[in-house]
Amino acid sequence: MLTLGLFNLLPWVSVMAGKKEKCEVSEMHPTFWWAGMQNPRLQVLIYGTGLDGIVPELKGAEGISIDEVVDVPNKHYIILYLNTKNALPQQFSILLKDGNKVVKTLPYELRKSSVGRVESFDASDVVYLLMPDRFATGTTDAEKKQMYAGMKESSWGQEDMARHGGDLKGLTAHLDYLQDLGITAIWPTPTLVNDMQKETYHGYAITNYYETDPRFGTNEDYCRFVSEAHKRGIKVIKDIVFNHCGSENFLFRDRPADDWFCYNSQYNQTTYKTGAVGDPHASGHDRKLAVDGWFTQFMPDFNGRNPLVADYLIQASMFWIEYAGIDGIRQDTYPYNDFDFMRRWCLDIERQYPGFNIVGETWINNAVGVSYWQKGSPLAAPRNSELKTVMDFPLMYMLTSCVDEESDSWDNGFARLYELMSMDRVYADTGHLLTFLANHDTNRFQPTEEKAMNVTRYKQALTLLLTLRGIPQLYYGDEIGMYANKSVNDGALRQNFPGGWPGDKNNAFTADGRTKLQAEYHDFTRKLLNWRKGNRAVAYGTLTHFPVREGIYVYARQWEGKTVTVVMNGTKEQQRITTDYYREVMPASKAHEVLTGTDVEIADMLQLEPREIMILEF
Repeated sequence: MLTLGLFNLLPWVSVMAGKKEKCEVSEMHPTFWWAGMQNPRLQVLIYGTGLDGIVPELKGAEGISIDEVVDVPNKHYIILYLNTKNALPQQFSILLKDGNKVVKTLPYELRKSSVGRVESFDASDVVYLLMPDRFATGTTDAEKKQMYAGMKESSWGQEDMARHGGDLKGLTAHLDYLQDLGITAIWPTPTLVNDMQKETYHGYAITNYYETDPRFGTNEDYCRFVSEAHKRGIKVIKDIVFNHCGSENFLFRDRPADDWFCYNSQYNQTTYKTGAVGDPHASGHDRKLAVDGWFTQFMPDFNGRNPLVADYLIQASMFWIEYAGIDGIRQDTYPYNDFDFMRRWCLDIERQYPGFNIVGETWINNAVGVSYWQKGSPLAAPRNSELKTVMDFPLMYMLTSCVDEESDSWDNGFARLYELMSMDRVYADTGHLLTFLANHDTNRFQPTEEKAMNVTRYKQALTLLLTLRGIPQLYYGDEIGMYANKSVNDGALRQNFPGGWPGDKNNAFTADGRTKLQAEYHDFTRKLLNWRKGNRAVAYGTLTHFPVREGIYVYARQWEGKTVTVVMNGTKEQQRITTDYYREVMPASKAHEVLTGTDVEIADMLQLEPREIMILEF
């Protein structure tokens, strides 16, 4: 088993140096690296006791030198920078010396990189967001006792805010289900260690950036999951958090210096008003509170302006690209970070891994605010975030509301969606918008049981999601009509996927185990996702749409002579449209209708039943 904590990795012998504190090393980040990196300057952070006055030295290193040893106030740390510019893959040692005496020998390795240009996720993919703790379990209770042993939250149960016991083995075991569904990319919420006292299931209070949470499995289990996903043509997006960590992270609990965290490591609550960053009228005080304020009292805010912090976090993200072969990163709470630090990170990732895609969580409720954070945005000029993909929260809110309204030509239903889409000129690249119906922080798309019974509502919204511009993302359970809202707590939004636990009443992973309602949701989703897979017109084609007339929304995606036209009735009444008006997106007299699998004649008039959807391929 690969473990990155030195207690298990390094064969060192503690040495007493007179009356000095015993030299113990508990963490070294990273414990190995790669030769030939674009940035040859490697930060090695060593944490332990008895390090005051200790001098690092290299032994057996060829083409590697120590550039700098950084003096930090906390003498439990040694932070050194190695120059690996001329180094080939090799093994060597970092000696810790007290005068002429070696008190610790730390084995180190530069490996050969196997990662070059990355075929990352893009608009041809459909991303599946899931919470590993709530998706499926692959271990017995006896195995869990061992996995949970020694953790501050060492129990599991079925309460909303408790750990439920899902893990990487359970996730890996159900990759065939996701492949069959038509999923091409998976985004699990963070799998890194969250060794906090409570509510650790969500993963957003990281206490070790180099270790998989043992309650999910090992680093080897994570790599196995990525490998098995790749065998099925599924990409993996890793969820990472730079803005904050958990308060039990050793970097905060026994920090190198107070300036590693904002407000000199003193709790000061963020306002959550990140729109202030791009607001031309915002006060400096509001901007500072939004960015430097702590997410919660138990999630201290990293100071990305500190170059030591920036190097540490950037290297941690590169580690997982190299080590596990991930295909993309989702960065949590993106606008809460220092703008220039994150710009540097995006540039460093692109320089090292050309083509690698990062999506930032940009939870702002208007298109102008979201567009500010995208690479090349004219609204942020002369600043440039270099962030390729942003999250389209405005479209999410629109899709969850417009399907509930009776559409007219001006103000309601699809008329409002048309107006929102007509504002797309504010974005630098609409193909790099992550679009979705819901996620783990919002109401589920079906917020109540009553709405979950209305499958047509979902079918219309899903069709829009999968055929409009951007990179569509589903939230686990969307495809079987799972419902919940935030009126109880966030844990209620994150129920177990039925069938992921022994003894579940129904198993929605199998056709025989689904209820009739779940099957209707699933079969429609599966049909559309597998139709969309490899469909370049829907993924990359130009989008042409028309103002809503008589409650009918018509739009098309066109690519290299192929046209996919969507016709959607937003009313409870039968409607007829004159096809001549839409001739530029209905270029032939016949078309194939995707949902029915039939060929249809495009006559002068086209009739749609109440809330009917037509997807026409020309």
